[in-house]
This record gives sequence, structure tokens and C-alpha cells, in this order.
Amino acid sequence: MRPSLLSVSLALCLSSTAAVAAPDGEPRDFDQIVVTATRTERAISDVPNTVDVIDRARMDTLLVRDIADLFRYEPGITVGSSFGRFGLNDIRIRGLGGNRVRIQTDGIAVPDAFAIGSFSSANRNFVDLETLKRVEVVRGPTSSLYGSDALGGVVSFVTKDPSDYLRDGDAAHFGAKIGFESANEGLFAGATAAFGGERWSGLVAVSHRQGKETENMGEIGGEGAARTRANPQSSNGRSVLGKLVFAPSDTQRFKLTVEGNEDDVETDVLSSYGFQSLTRATNTQVLGDDHQSRARITFGHEIDGLSSALADSVDWQLYRQDSRTRQDSVEVRRVPSGAATIRDRREREFHFDQRSYGLQANARKTFETGSVEHALAYGIDVERTETKQKRDGRRIFLDTGVVTNVMSPDTFPVRDFPISDTTKASLYVQDEIAFAGGAFRLVPAVRVDHYRLEPEVDAIFREDNPATQVADLNETSVSPKLGFVWTFADAWSLYGGYARGFRAPPYNDVNIGFTNFQFGYTAIPNPDLKSETSDGLELGLRYSGDAAFASLSTYYTQYDDFIESTRYTGIDPVSGLMVYQSQNIADARIRGVEFKGGVYFDSFAPALAGWSLRGAAAWSRGEDRTTGEALTSVDPLTATLGVAFDQTAWGAELAGRLVGRRDRLPTAPAGSTYFESPGHAVLDLYAHWNFAPGTRLNAGVFNLADRKVWQAGLVPLIAASSATLDRYTAPGRNVAVSLSVDF
Repeated sequence: MRPSLLSVSLALCLSSTAAVAAPDGEPRDFDQIVVTATRTERAISDVPNTVDVIDRARMDTLLVRDIADLFRYEPGITVGSSFGRFGLNDIRIRGLGGNRVRIQTDGIAVPDAFAIGSFSSANRNFVDLETLKRVEVVRGPTSSLYGSDALGGVVSFVTKDPSDYLRDGDAAHFGAKIGFESANEGLFAGATAAFGGERWSGLVAVSHRQGKETENMGEIGGEGAARTRANPQSSNGRSVLGKLVFAPSDTQRFKLTVEGNEDDVETDVLSSYGFQSLTRATNTQVLGDDHQSRARITFGHEIDGLSSALADSVDWQLYRQDSRTRQDSVEVRRVPSGAATIRDRREREFHFDQRSYGLQANARKTFETGSVEHALAYGIDVERTETKQKRDGRRIFLDTGVVTNVMSPDTFPVRDFPISDTTKASLYVQDEIAFAGGAFRLVPAVRVDHYRLEPEVDAIFREDNPATQVADLNETSVSPKLGFVWTFADAWSLYGGYARGFRAPPYNDVNIGFTNFQFGYTAIPNPDLKSETSDGLELGLRYSGDAAFASLSTYYTQYDDFIESTRYTGIDPVSGLMVYQSQNIADARIRGVEFKGGVYFDSFAPALAGWSLRGAAAWSRGEDRTTGEALTSVDPLTATLGVAFDQTAWGAELAGRLVGRRDRLPTAPAGSTYFESPGHAVLDLYAHWNFAPGTRLNAGVFNLADRKVWQAGLVPLIAASSATLDRYTAPGRNVAVSLSVDF
């Protein structure tokens, strides 16, 4: 079914994103306090950006287990995934994703993503959502506050604190949760303990999760390229979060944070079995064993109530973060060799490791100049990161026992770029200027970032690239912003502004290096790469009342100097090799309109207490300005709708997701067409029951009608005539349930 424009328009007027009505005394929607948008505590209604907030209560109600669940009802935010082995891999904001979106945990950027070939894909899915109390998303360029990589926006994960559980003078808290989800036969369990006294408080949260492959609607099983069912997988993961807080006074807090997260996934890649046309081999076994981990330690200090001419409050934190990705692959094959057949086993290892050290410091000062009020925020960010990547492997001839490290086109081990040290140092300043008693707020900001890349050539890189001259890189970027919020009537405000974003040239593009004489090509560094940049304009209208809220915004963002990795540049006249190099080549623009709104019916009549409606929608268009083609990363029209009823003891929600046809795609090769995923509507049902003090049961049924749908972010560019389209379908009807106990 393809939703019509009329049906979607009506849905926006009477719709819900499956969020319960706010309990009495708690902030509603645009009154929620956010930090990420301005690096100061502000209600959403007072910030000049489009901001989304998903708190712990909502995550529990919606049975959120991964980032796809997290953004299920946030049109304009898409989670990408791949079929076969690697799964969830990307968060896109307004059509821009990958390392062009800053993802951070407690202000510290999560590690980079990197992929090469078919057997190597390090993603950024390093955060256990059970450790979070809140997620904030700022849409659009945000480099004026967060520097490089905030080209498309910021996703900010905020972890739990002891104070979130120790209320009303409680000295201790313990909570536990268990759950199940049928889509991947997943089980999870977690526990949180908190304690507190006059000066000391602490928290420990642990969790474990396990499951199998996430189902789709494919019907063809077995082995080989025709398979459309998900490949068999076994996954397990665990996390720990510990915090210790010392408050020597009411205005000071020292905080030590230790966080760790790891995941293991084993995949039997049945879809890669059988005859392989490229290598002429027949695969009899293809296995993947993937491990990723992240560990962080942070020591911070917060001071309030200062009587200084420079600051009213200051906070700083020192941190170290380590991440490791290791992916092992095994192929057992039969390879024709003349009239004979060779049996071999190919083993590959992929490593991608990052270690970061950093310092962040922020200060805030309020003052007045006549009738004008100022809220000044300024600070520094300094970070040094070492990045190491390596591919290793061997080929074993099973009939003779001979082992070699030559696996065409590689002679292992290899590095696709040298060990790289990157240093980022920045200073930002922002002033929130309030005129007319706060009715009009002007928010100018600027950030200066210095980026330094220092490659280290070791024996592994040099052996594979004997003539390659790697390059250092030093760049300084200035990112301005000018925003405003004008409250022109009770509950009504106009907001918007201009913001510039940038992304420094990545280490792997500056110094990529590999040579393959057998196939006649080489990739060479490019020390002249420029930063990718974006210039964004946004204008929005908000209403925030007791009975209803609404926001309608439009945006236009232009992107320049996008880096195209390993672009063909010609033939080397000396060696005769084809030359590839990363270059600034592509420009793009993305524009769109976004809506969010809802109604709380308890404001109209006591008999309607607990009932609420809420809706959201996003429409966007994106073009490659170099070629004039549509951008595949931009979603079709998307909307969410539903209705919720909530009482103290129980509640229920019916939520709908509507997606238009994906019909804006690049031009397909001559004689073919790309698959346009059809529009669809999906209904989900939630319920919760507080059947005893401190005890809560949550349940959900997803895709109630068991419809076959292709969700945005799941479908690559693929021919409409492909026999494997069902690989990219979402799960059919499935359920999830959780039980939590707190005391």
C-alpha cells in the first residue's frame, strides 16, 4: 500500500509517536531540558535548533534494545544496516551519516567507522543503551560547538548517574530487568545498584545480552547466492558502567567514571556459499567471527556558584578511551586448476584499533549590559588519537598442507594506511543574548579547530608501499553560527539561524596506500585534501502550551568538497599502473521540512486524563550538485502516528509508521532500473502494567499486520529485477517483553 499525500497530511494532524503522556509535575516535550544544543542547560523551547530527546522512561516503554529501536519513531533519523554479516552500522541525520555525524557518550566522541572490502567493517555501534538515561539529537551542522565530524549533526548519549536513583533522601537503590524479543530470539538481563551519603555516592550498572540473527521476510533458505533469509548468527554482549561521586560541598562534585562494552557475533555466511563468478571458486564454508569492544575512564570536576568575573560555573574532564575491532573470516573452497581441483582454506584477520586521550573544559558566565542579558559559554577541547588498522591472512592448501601469506591481490600482512596520530585542539565561545526581558534571544557562536595528522610508517606499510611518500597534515577551521529564538506571543516562538559545519580530511584518505602489480593499479596519498564543509540555514515555528505542542521547521544545507575515496585519476606514465587517489570532488545539497506535535487531552476534561496524541513527519530532497543525481542516503516522506493512554497502574499505545515510496534514486545503468521500495504503513502495539510497587511489565507487538516492508536504511541500490530483494525486508510480526523490579 502506498500512502497518499492526503492520508499522510491527516496523519500529521491526529498522530502520535508512541510516547506516554507526561506524568503530573514532569516537564512536557518542549519544556524538557537539553544540554547538547548550546552546551548549556536550556529548555527545548529556548534553543535555536531542532532537537530530539529520548529519555530512559521512553526507552523502557518502547522496549528499545538497539539504535534501530531507539530511532524507530524519529522521522529524519535513519539507522543503516547491511545484509549478510555486519548488521547495524550507521546513524544518518537528514540524509548524512557515517563519520560525518558526531556520536558521543558523555561528551566524548565514540570511535570512527572504517570499512574496506567484503570482510572488514568496523562500525560505531559501541554503546549499550541500557546504561543511558537520555539521548539528545541536534539536527544540522553543529561544528560551532563540537568541531570536526559534526557536519550533519550530533547524537549525544548521556549515561546514568547515582542522583538519578537516589531521591528523597534514599541511601540505596537496586533495580533489575530481564527481557526477551522474538525477532532475534534475544535475551537480556541487567542490574543497577546505587548508594549515597552526605558526600559520597556511586553507581554500578551491568548488563548481558544474547541472541541470534534478526529475521526478515525472506522465504528462500539453503546455501548460495539465491538465499534471502538472514544468515545464521549467534551474538552475545556485555557492559558495565561504574561511577563514583565525591561532593566536598554543595557546589562541587568530583566524578570518576569507568565504562566498558563488548560484543561478539559469529556468522555462518550461507549466502556466500557455492560458485563465485569473480574467483571461479566454489565456497563450501564461509564463517565470520567478529569482536568489538570499547573501554573508557573519565575523571571530572564540576564547580557551581563561583563569584568570579570570568565564570559562574566550570566543569572539566580528563579521559582515555580504547576501542578494538577484530573480524576473523574463514573460506573453505574448491578452486579449478587446469584439469584438477585444488582445495584450500583462506583465513583473514581485520584489526581496527583506536586509543584517545583528551581534556574538555567549559565555563559559563551570566551578566547584564544595561537591559540586555548575556549567558556566555566558552571552553576548550583537546584530543589525541592513535589509529591502527591491519589486515592479515594466510592460505592453506588442504591437499598438501602448504601455507602461504599470499592471497591475491594481497601479500599479508598489510596496512591500508599508516599508523596515524591525530591531534585536535579547539576553542569555542558562545553568547546567548536576551533582549526585551528574554522575548528575543540572539545566539552567536564561533569555534576554532586545529587539526594535525602525523603518520607513522612501519615495516608493514613500507613493505606493501615501498615508494609511497606519506604526508603530514595541518589544518585550521573556523566554524561560526548565528541563531535566534523570538517568543512573539504566549507559547509561540520563531527560531532558526545559520550554522557552518566541517570535517577534517580523514587519515585513511590522506595517506591511503596500496599497490597491486598483478591487477595493475596503485592508490596514492593526497596531502592537498581540503576539509569537507557545510552551510546550513533553518527556520522554525514552535508552539508550547499546556494542552498541545507543535514544531514546524524547514532547512537548507549545502555541502562542499565531499571526499571521494580512491577515485581513478589516470595512468602513471612511468609504471603504467592505474592510479587511484582520494579527492575533493562532490558537492551536495539537502533541503527539507520537519514536523512534530501532539495533544494532551487531560487539559480539556478530567475524564480524558491519560489520553494523548503525538505526531512527527519529515520530508526531504537531496541532490549531488556535481552530477545532478539524487542522493541515495536521503529518505522518502516518513511519518509516525498513534494514540496513547496511561494511568498509574497500566497503559497502552498504538503507534503507526508511514513511509512513502523511495522513488528518487540515481540513474541506473543503461538497460536496467533500480528497485524502488514501495510505500508502507506499519502498526505497533505497546502495553505496560505496574502490578506491584516498583515492578513493571512492558510488552510490545511490532508489525501487527505481518506486512512485508522495506525500511529506509536497509535497502542498497539494487536492480529491480533482482531475485534477492527480500533480503532487505524488515521482520514480520514479532514481540518483545521486559520485566523490571526496583527497590
